[in-house]
Amino acid sequence: MSSHTESMTKRSLIATIADEDSVTGLLLAGVGQVSTEVGKETNFLTVIPEKTTVEQIEEAFDRFTSTRDDIAILLINQHLADLIRFKVDSYTNAFPAILEIPSKDHPYDPSKDSILKKVRRLFGE
Repeated sequence: MSSHTESMTKRSLIATIADEDSVTGLLLAGVGQVSTEVGKETNFLTVIPEKTTVEQIEEAFDRFTSTRDDIAILLINQHLADLIRFKVDSYTNAFPAILEIPSKDHPYDPSKDSILKKVRRLFGE
């Protein structure tokens, strides 16, 4: 098996950095993973206002994008991505794919989306 194919078969999880309502909905949809493997205990970070620091969000982003080899997609609430925008915008790896999603209290703004910004640059807009 080629290393590219091996990499693809390892990456089977969706990770989430989101508010409590978004994480709850995604867990109910079946994306939650709990493991006893060190460094891979869960594939989600529930961000609670006034309790979760920007540093914790950055740490989870780094863990899901750099350390974990089982994450295929990282879903992040757009308002949380704004808190670590420099990291999200500078992320260039194909896997995991970073997708910004709305939350109940924060509507989606396409002008902030890092993927759409890259596409616009690609097409010279």
